[in-house]
Parts: sequence; structure tokens; C-alpha cells
Amino acid sequence: MARDHRKLRVFAQADALVIAVYRATATFPQEERYVLQTQIRRAAISAASNIVEGCARRTTREYVNFLNIANGSTAETEYLPNIARRLRFMSAALEADLAKRYKELTRGLQNLMTSLENEP
Repeated sequence: MARDHRKLRVFAQADALVIAVYRATATFPQEERYVLQTQIRRAAISAASNIVEGCARRTTREYVNFLNIANGSTAETEYLPNIARRLRFMSAALEADLAKRYKELTRGLQNLMTSLENEP
């Protein structure tokens, strides 16, 4: 069953958050280029990419599995800016905005997974 990820609200949110994360981490110190900066970016990309990959899977069970992985990456990406803020690489306002947006994405992914799991 082919699904179009571009029609999903959760994909649009995850995709927009990739851009937001890249912008938010652009000013991290040089020594963090291959550590925290990379980890936050990879987690953000993973969330969006797993939604896309899940949509390409044949069965609903596989689809839900990839949405679950995306949900895990979403949780990771929500957490990592908190570390960045505490290290003073990111403002509290920016961290709060990202956390709010990732919480919304988490709710959307969980709702989508629940609706797919409850399908006849």
C-alpha cells in the first residue's frame, strides 16, 4: 500500500522542525560541531525520515513500526536542546519553542499510530 508522506501533518511538522533545528544549532561552538550539534540534527532528520520510510512500507504493521521509531527520535530531539540550553549554546526561549513543537509532533505521531493500530 503506497502512502504519500507529503499528505501527513506529522511529516510537515517534522520536516519544518529539521529546518528549525539546523538554524537553532548553526551558532554552536566549533568544538560541538561533531558532538551535540550533529546529534541534535541527526535525531531531527531521523524523525522526518522514518515517517517517509514508514509510508513506503508495505504493511500497516511496518508503517506503525517506523512511526514508533520516528517517535523515539522526536523524544530525543526534544531532549537535546535542553542540554544545549544548560550549556548556554541555545537560549531558553528557543529551547522552549522547540520543546513545544516537538511535544505537538509527539502527540500527532501517537494519535496516528493509535488510529492505525485500531483499524479493522
